[in-house]
Amino acid sequence: MKTLELVFFDAGGGHRSAANALCEVVQQQNRDWDVQLMNLQELFDDMDVLRRLTGIRSQDIYNLSLRKGWTLGSTYVLPVMHATIRMYHSEQVKVLRKYWSGKRPDMVVSVIPNFNRALFEAMREALPGVPLVTILTDMADFPPHFWIEQQPQHLICGTNKALQQALAAGHDRNMVFLTSGMILNPKFYEPVELDRVGGREALGLDPDMPTALMMFGGEGSAKMLDIARRLNDSNLDVQIIAICGKNKQLYAALQSMPRRIPLHVEGFTREVPKFMRLADFFIGKPGPGSISEAVTLGLPVIVECNMWTLAQERYNAEWVEEQGVGIALKSFRKGIVDAVARMVDPVQRGRFQEFVARQKNRAVYEIPDILEQILAASSS
Repeated sequence: MKTLELVFFDAGGGHRSAANALCEVVQQQNRDWDVQLMNLQELFDDMDVLRRLTGIRSQDIYNLSLRKGWTLGSTYVLPVMHATIRMYHSEQVKVLRKYWSGKRPDMVVSVIPNFNRALFEAMREALPGVPLVTILTDMADFPPHFWIEQQPQHLICGTNKALQQALAAGHDRNMVFLTSGMILNPKFYEPVELDRVGGREALGLDPDMPTALMMFGGEGSAKMLDIARRLNDSNLDVQIIAICGKNKQLYAALQSMPRRIPLHVEGFTREVPKFMRLADFFIGKPGPGSISEAVTLGLPVIVECNMWTLAQERYNAEWVEEQGVGIALKSFRKGIVDAVARMVDPVQRGRFQEFVARQKNRAVYEIPDILEQILAASSS
């Protein structure tokens, strides 16, 4: 049996979600692998500067920033964060080297950015010959030192953009792999007999009215309330399923909002695929996971990209426009009503749906085969 160490952390929900989805598919495929999860943040807790100063982990502050919308200037924050990471680099390598001193995995798989240099250098000393595979869970890199480092390792990319970035950084083409998209939970591929009429009526919605699924990640966003109010004040015949995640304040505000349009408010849920299947289009932040989930379930998307957008997510909005699967606005505040008007129009929505249907993302099922190929090559 081969042992795979899968490295993740909880800054944002996508890294843990990707790790869990891969584990689930490996089990479904009956691979002869022992997949062990390693939360890097827990290993590096003693080096967490913000935790030392405030008692709060960096990942928790990051998630709070997402919930509050404190993301202005993320392009300028990243160099500061990378400088801090470099300051503790030697200590990170030492901690990782000690962690692996009593272990011998056959492969280390990273689904995290920022720390792949430390992983590589520690493995070179503690695990010589063991391959490091980094799976980008963003649609593109945001160089330097985000996902792609200039070191001999394997990379798995979900878009041609990321592939070209890896090659431009000097990586061997034989060590860079392209999948058909981002890692998604297998739930998004399950065949489902859907009663859209009954499902919408159970939520208190009109079975025949165009329906938006609005979601801004697991932490929610105050923007959701503003969007709901603007659509409520418009003359559009539209209704909303709003998923607030862990944001209880947002949930309460949406529940108590005076409304003209039908609105179903949901808190944290593991039934996102069900709600997406009841919708006609998606409104949210340009996260790689939420965009990919919506498109996989046939929904055109409306996203926003401006100076408040996380630097590593800005290409995702470009991808939406490039692929023709939706609309990327510069401002929800100024453009959401017009964008939703286009989605409410069945002819215009139909054009977007044609491009959505061309996307065939099966990455979570493709990646185990790629890992098997790398394992075979490393043991030969």
